[in-house]
Amino acid sequence: MNITVYLGAFPGNDPSFELAVKELGTWIGKSHNALIYGGSKSGLMGLIAESTLLAGGEVIGVEPQFFIDSELQHDGLTRLIVTQDMEERKAKMIELGDAFIAFPGGTGTLEEIAEIISKVSLKQLDAPCILYNLNGYYDHLKALLALMIEKGLSSEERQEGIFFAENLEEIRQILSGK
Repeated sequence: MNITVYLGAFPGNDPSFELAVKELGTWIGKSHNALIYGGSKSGLMGLIAESTLLAGGEVIGVEPQFFIDSELQHDGLTRLIVTQDMEERKAKMIELGDAFIAFPGGTGTLEEIAEIISKVSLKQLDAPCILYNLNGYYDHLKALLALMIEKGLSSEERQEGIFFAENLEEIRQILSGK
């Protein structure tokens, strides 16, 4: 299975991020799944790529040319796909993915997973959308999605396929049902 993971190019200031991202990457590699991610060597992105590779996994990075020009790409990947821009990058990461995980990240992660949430809710994408709610990171987004249902702007049916996982075991359980 190709698992697309969206996450930060910064390391963050919570030590549990580093531990959990390495655990996720190691599991992806050892379980013979492939990691699809943004291609960077920095921050949490670099850590998940390294841990997946060290566990013997395949890692496909999708990086826009302007990041390559700034030498932000990870040079040790199984495969690096260079795109013209961020729009092409996002489309390629969706095309390659069988499941989608948002690890804690910044505004780019939020934008990318919001597109997946929308596609899943509109039934344009039949793949699990998992928000890794490590230490409650996505609690406010979870509450917002519930508020959308409460206010009649969404429905439980529309939000089928959108999951919040507190740990790697919950992610594994969700993906085993795919």
